Amino acid sequence: MIPPAFDYARPSSVDEAVRTLADAGEDAKVLAGGQSLLPLMRLRLAFPELVVDVNRIPELRGVREDGDTLVIGAMTTHHDVIADPLVRRHAGLLAAATSTVADPAVRHRGTLGGSLAHADPAGDLPAVVLVMDGELVAQGPRGRRTIPAREFFVDYLQTALEPDELLVEVRIPKADGWGFRYEKFHRIAQAWPIVGVAALVRRDDGHIAEARVALTNMGTTPLRASAAEEALSGAGDPEAVARAAQEAAQGTRPSRDTSASPEYRAHLAQVLTKRAVLAAAGMG
Repeated sequence: MIPPAFDYARPSSVDEAVRTLADAGEDAKVLAGGQSLLPLMRLRLAFPELVVDVNRIPELRGVREDGDTLVIGAMTTHHDVIADPLVRRHAGLLAAATSTVADPAVRHRGTLGGSLAHADPAGDLPAVVLVMDGELVAQGPRGRRTIPAREFFVDYLQTALEPDELLVEVRIPKADGWGFRYEKFHRIAQAWPIVGVAALVRRDDGHIAEARVALTNMGTTPLRASAAEEALSGAGDPEAVARAAQEAAQGTRPSRDTSASPEYRAHLAQVLTKRAVLAAAGMG
């Protein structure tokens, strides 16, 4: 299907992009890698009057260190996230989960910031950034502001970004010393996960000192499995992990669609949480 007619702008700086968005108001959409926006436009599920292409803004790409934090430009592609030595060394969960996104063609075009700003609860990366206590930096006419991941995802395909704001970077605390795993279940390769689980585990004296677990596609936003996290504290063997994983779906509201019922999604959340935590803790 052919999308409706739209105007097109290609700013060369963040300031110019922000001015363009501010002038257009809610009638504009940002084009990053295009892997989410363009299909929606072709299906006429999105029909912006103005498309703002930010692909020619070099300051939006790349990875750097800022003390105990990695700063990743919003336009950094999935491929570059996977290959970056800083990400692989200090944020292995992000690299591992990103390597499962779609297929190589999509990973070479799609961007970290685009995936997060799209805010699809079935996307792999929102849950990963949430479990890593990431922060998202937006720039608008009033300057820059930092939004914790737990506040960034508001509802289905909705974020805390204002219409005149541009996501410019993602800040990920280094996870040195933490075990990690991303598990997901999908019926066919490269499809959206029916359920996904991102796990970070820190062990001390043979027991789990702290566990973080976030869920993909178990609600209208990515979610932390708080009850399971609490139950995992102190677990020292696979049986204890299995019992704690039974709490993974507590407080979630998974949807019913052609892929799965809410009950089946809850079952998958339990199974995948057990697998992910056992692997992250080195108990698998």
